[in-house]
Amino acid sequence: MVNLQKTTPLDTAYLESLGFVWHTDSDETSYISDELVVLSETEAEAYYAATNELYDMYVEAAEYVIENNLFHEIGIPFNLIDAIKESWGNDVHWHLYGRFDLAGGIDAKPIKLLEFNADTPTALFETAIIQWAILKQNNLEESSQFNATYEALVDNFKRLVILEEDVSTFEERYDGWKFLFTSIRGNAEEENTVRLLQHMANEAGYETQFAYIDDVEFDPEEGISFQDESYELWFKLIPWEDIALEESDLAMLLTNIIKNQKAIVFNPAYTLLFQSKGLLKILWDLYPNHPLLLESSFEPLEGQMQVKKPVFGREGGSVSILDSDGDVVEHIEADYDNHKMLYQAYTELATDDIGDSYQAGVFYAYEACGLGFRKGGKILDNMSKFVGHVVK
Repeated sequence: MVNLQKTTPLDTAYLESLGFVWHTDSDETSYISDELVVLSETEAEAYYAATNELYDMYVEAAEYVIENNLFHEIGIPFNLIDAIKESWGNDVHWHLYGRFDLAGGIDAKPIKLLEFNADTPTALFETAIIQWAILKQNNLEESSQFNATYEALVDNFKRLVILEEDVSTFEERYDGWKFLFTSIRGNAEEENTVRLLQHMANEAGYETQFAYIDDVEFDPEEGISFQDESYELWFKLIPWEDIALEESDLAMLLTNIIKNQKAIVFNPAYTLLFQSKGLLKILWDLYPNHPLLLESSFEPLEGQMQVKKPVFGREGGSVSILDSDGDVVEHIEADYDNHKMLYQAYTELATDDIGDSYQAGVFYAYEACGLGFRKGGKILDNMSKFVGHVVK
C-alpha cells in the first residue's frame, strides 16, 4: 500500500497567483491531490539512480537506430529523419529536459520503465513549483523532497552554451544569443509552462522573448524570427510528431534551418527517437531481461498480460490492457489508433487503500532532478491527479 500523508491544499487564488491556472478538472475536482506520497531516502535514491541509468541506455538505443536505419521500424515520420540525424550529430543540439514514467519504486515494488516523455513533457510546473509550495504551506521541511528540478533546468540552460558539466563560465562565454520561447495560442497550461521555462532561461542569463507560434517566421536562409528580430535559439512546446504529421511545410523549413545552422531548436529533433515508444522494443533487444525494463515487442506477447499502446500518443489515449488471452480488459478511446502499436508486458502500479494507482514521473535535465506522482485508474488519462511527495 502507498504511504500517504494528508495536507492542507493550496487555495485556487494562491495557485493562480503563481500562474497555475489548470488546477481544476472538468468534473470540478481539484487536479492537485491533498495528499503527499511518503517515501524513504533509499527509495528516492533508487529513482535517481534508475533514471540516470535509463537515460544512458536510451542514448545507446538511439545510436543503434540511427546506425542501422531503423527509423521506420519505430514509427519515425520520414520527413524528420534528416533533422534527427543533423541534430544527433552536433553537440550544440543539447537535450534540455524530459520526464521518465516509472512503475514501482514504492510499496516494495521494483522500478520499471513505462516510457520516456523526452520532447514535450507535462507536469513541469507541478513538479518544480507546486509540490514545493505544498511543503511550505504545510510547514514541512522544504528540502525534504527529491526535487531540484528548477535549479537543474537553470543550469542546463547554461549548458546550451558551455556544453559541459561545469556551468561556472557561462557569463564569460555567453555571446548574446537570443532565445525565443513559443507556445500555441489559447492553451493556458502550455503557455504558462513555456513562460516558466522562459523565466528559468532569464535567470540563467539569456536575453529572451515570448511569441505565439502563428506570429513566428521561419526561413531556411534567415532562420527563425519574430517582429523582425532573428533568434539563434528556439524553444517550442509543440511535439515533433505533430509538426511532422500536421505541419509538413514547417518540418521541411526546420530541417533546412538546422542544416544551415541558422538556429538551434529545443528540444532537439532527435528527442523524437526517445519519445517513440517503439524505442522500448529496441531497448529490450539491446538489454534483454534488464531489471528496469519490461518485455516489449511489435507483436503481441504470448500468454501474458500486456499493454498495447501507440508509439506516439498522449494521456493514455488509444492504450489497451490485454489479458493473457489477448482480450481487452481496459481501453481509452482516442485518435492515436493509426500509429504503429507496441506491446509491453503489464506491471502492477502501486495502489492506495481505495485502489487508485500511482505512477512516478522523474524529470531529467543533465541528470535525474525531480520526482512527482500521478494517480488514477489502471491507465492514467487526462483526469489523473498530480501528487507531490515528501522524503522521510
